[in-house]
Amino acid sequence: MRLGVEETLGALNSALGPGGPVWFKETHARHLRARDFLAPRRALQARFGDDQVPESVVHAIVGLQGPGVAPVLRCAPTPAGLALQLQRSAVFERVLCSVAAYAAPAAPSAPTPRVVLHCPALRGSPSALRLSQLRAVLVADHLARVLQAHRVSVRRVPSVPDPHMTTFLQQLRVDWPEVSEKATTETLRNSAIADLSPARDAGALPPGTLGRVCLKELMEERGRTAGYDPSVDSCLVTEDLLSLLAELQEAVQAGAEDSSLGLAAAPDAGADSYVVLHVVSSEEEFQQQKLDLLWWKLDHQAPLRQKHLVCGPVKVAGAPSVLTAPEYYELRHAQVCKASSLKYGKDLEQDPAWTEIFRVLSVATMKFEMLSTAPQSQLLLALADSSISTKGSKSGTFVMYNCARLATLFEGYKGSVERGLYPTFPPVSSLDFSLLRDEGEWLLLFNSILPFPDLLRQTAAPTLTCTGPGLRVTARTETVCKFLVQLSMDFSSYYNRVHILGVSAQQKGRWGRVVQGKQSMRPAASFSPPGASATLVWSDVCPSAASAGRARSAPHWAGHAGSPSAESHLRPQRP
Repeated sequence: MRLGVEETLGALNSALGPGGPVWFKETHARHLRARDFLAPRRALQARFGDDQVPESVVHAIVGLQGPGVAPVLRCAPTPAGLALQLQRSAVFERVLCSVAAYAAPAAPSAPTPRVVLHCPALRGSPSALRLSQLRAVLVADHLARVLQAHRVSVRRVPSVPDPHMTTFLQQLRVDWPEVSEKATTETLRNSAIADLSPARDAGALPPGTLGRVCLKELMEERGRTAGYDPSVDSCLVTEDLLSLLAELQEAVQAGAEDSSLGLAAAPDAGADSYVVLHVVSSEEEFQQQKLDLLWWKLDHQAPLRQKHLVCGPVKVAGAPSVLTAPEYYELRHAQVCKASSLKYGKDLEQDPAWTEIFRVLSVATMKFEMLSTAPQSQLLLALADSSISTKGSKSGTFVMYNCARLATLFEGYKGSVERGLYPTFPPVSSLDFSLLRDEGEWLLLFNSILPFPDLLRQTAAPTLTCTGPGLRVTARTETVCKFLVQLSMDFSSYYNRVHILGVSAQQKGRWGRVVQGKQSMRPAASFSPPGASATLVWSDVCPSAASAGRARSAPHWAGHAGSPSAESHLRPQRP
């Protein structure tokens, strides 16, 4: 079983006896030099009075064991409180020997609701897509991916009717279904006609409108207590509106197909096992409330749980006019091309080898900007060229740059193995994890790899647990962005300070000394699963691998400072 931060905190708090949680996990490098967890002094005084924590309790904490509980090295009182340090080499070994398990969320312990994810902004054309609607689209796509990672059945609505919108979504790397077959509206249409209010002036209705349905009674019965706007009293019924309701209805009725795929869902395939999550911009919310009530009125089998995730407005600093989503993409794409041209001294926009790279960087920048603020809050976009620089540490470009650094390291090692410059990666069980003593290595494992499953669970929790009262739910897209920024900062600091692809002792004897200030004993193993392309200095970490490598030549850059640059990964590879 994988180690867990929450499991360890739970065991530590239980060891202190009855009462609320006391322990917390340290995250700052300065504190992690001395401790990994802390029970603050004031919290302990509230629990035990002015007396010290009983010695028996401290001994029990040191000997803690259990599923997911990290092994404890020491626990001692300090001026700040009760400080605890883990057996770090044992934690390194446990995590890195099964690191793939930390890249996925835990299987749900209880049946989860099926989810119909509805994003009304996708019914239009991309040329009319406002930035607030684009934000709702990207949030909906993010939630779909998170929920599917938790093996939750997700059906996306609506199917995209406009082929231009489909092309734009493909450009954004958004996975959304296209229209295949139009859902039938006959039953809903008959119900709507039966409920139409008498028309006092039929000529006052907009063209294509069947009539008006009164929602006051349903509003008083169900909507007011759920948090709907009390001014919702009626809804104009159109063929387009009935078509959307029919598609939502069909998505709910198709649950049996998903359950046959083994997805995590409640055993009951009825409508009550569904949560319909409408991801809307703030401008669309009022109309969506009308649609909810109309669905309940026309379809007595409609799911009772309909929730709204309302995305806040998007403001653009210094923009002379309203910016559409395609214009926003073109602006970011032009900025990425310009920045690359300035860096490499030539116009690369027309170079086919760079086309895909520019698209990926542009989309990554847009998604990071849209998701890095809590969806329900207002978002302020800065469109200046400086907002996509790799020199800042808060942008998607910075995250992508460090991703390229990692890819370059892995590919560089793999290529060196193929050329006979390094031996193949040995079994992880043969490595000496006690040599991982650099504080940057522990920072990356303890703050990034170990808590990652908890992060995935937290991002999905608001949707998986949206069974309570109230209409609105929240999402925590910003937690993923903050995590990626912090991971990139920690890795960048480590990368700039440590020579990851080092040279072994016999290579130093043949090729000269490593430039002073660079360390040759630094592994990249904390980033890679067993067998992945990362390297350690074999003579120091794995003697058997070192002896196998004595017959091989040294890397062509041995003895030179620095590691392969991320720029090589961002540049297209030509034959």
